[in-house]
Amino acid sequence: MKGGLGQLMKQAQAMQENLKKAQQELASIEVTGQSGGGLVTVVMTCRYDVRQVRIDPSLLKDDREVLEDLVAAAVNDAVRRIEKTSQEKLSGLAGGLNIPGLNLPF
Repeated sequence: MKGGLGQLMKQAQAMQENLKKAQQELASIEVTGQSGGGLVTVVMTCRYDVRQVRIDPSLLKDDREVLEDLVAAAVNDAVRRIEKTSQEKLSGLAGGLNIPGLNLPF
């Protein structure tokens, strides 16, 4: 039993190190959210830092509420892309840790 617990602890430590490395990698990954057919784009890191907001000049003549809605939609699109990218990156980390009854959601 003791040997099994030691192995489990080693696996948990390795998983923790891999998780930290994956989080660092995610911080450098950028995703682009869009709305209005690309008229508004938002570039964000997978740490949810906004790097850039681009607004097509043609939208500056439109109603302010339309522009606000498009910016919000582009940010939401970027957030969904971040969540998907993060899930894909982190999904395999818990696979090597074999704990009965433990299903870690990533």
